[in-house]
Parts: sequence; structure tokens; C-alpha cells
Amino acid sequence: MNEREKIIRLWFDMWLRQTDLGIDNIFTEDVVYTESWSPKYESRVMVKHWFNEWNSRGKVLVWDIKQYFHKDNQTIVEWYFKNRMDTGATDEFDGVSLIEWTPDNKIKFLKEFGCNLNNYNPYQNSDVPQFSAEKSKWF
Repeated sequence: MNEREKIIRLWFDMWLRQTDLGIDNIFTEDVVYTESWSPKYESRVMVKHWFNEWNSRGKVLVWDIKQYFHKDNQTIVEWYFKNRMDTGATDEFDGVSLIEWTPDNKIKFLKEFGCNLNNYNPYQNSDVPQFSAEKSKWF
């Protein structure tokens, strides 16, 4: 596992353990972090606040890495995510993160993209598409 993959794994493990194991060491001070469903955090201070606040009301149950793609100062990581909030609500989805790195391997930009797990073929029964009534969670 290369250094960048170790850093990503550490970030995911922090969520699984609900413990800051080095946010200051893996993100730049001016990091821009965008979640798949639109929230955007524009500093390491805000990323830390979000991390601590979110973990006070929910728990990440699974954040499995499927694969990495590296090119120059960028990494794409494909993953599966599942969480449970204190209200009892759960959510799970597939996703990817697009990450940009500094020369000293700190994350300066991270944008997540989510994909609903409830996939289907809208043309399965007809040449006219029949779309699910389920509301999209990310748009």
C-alpha cells in the first residue's frame, strides 16, 4: 500500500473509530472538502468541526475501499459506505472520492460522489422507460 492509500485508509478508519487520529496531519489548512450530497467545508478547522459534531449524533458502520486509481497529484478511491444515526435512520451507498494532493502528501481537495444502491433497468418491461418513484438522495 502506498503512502497516499495509507492516508486515505487512516481517514476512513477515523470515521469507523469515531476518533481524530490525525486530521491536522492529513489535510491542508485550506482544504476544500465536498460531500456527495452538497455540504462543503472550506478549511481544516471546519472539517474537524464537522467530524466531531457528526460523530456526536451518528456512527459509520462500514466504509470499505474497493479500489484506488492514481495519476500525478490525484487519486480516485471507490468505496461502499453505511452509517446509522442516533435517530435510528440508516443510509448506505456506493461512492467515489476525487482527491488532490500537495507535494508532501496532504489532501488539499476532496470531492465525494455517491451512487444509490437501488439500481434497476428502466427498460426492463417496455421500450418506454419506467422510472422508480424513489426520490434521489444526491441531486
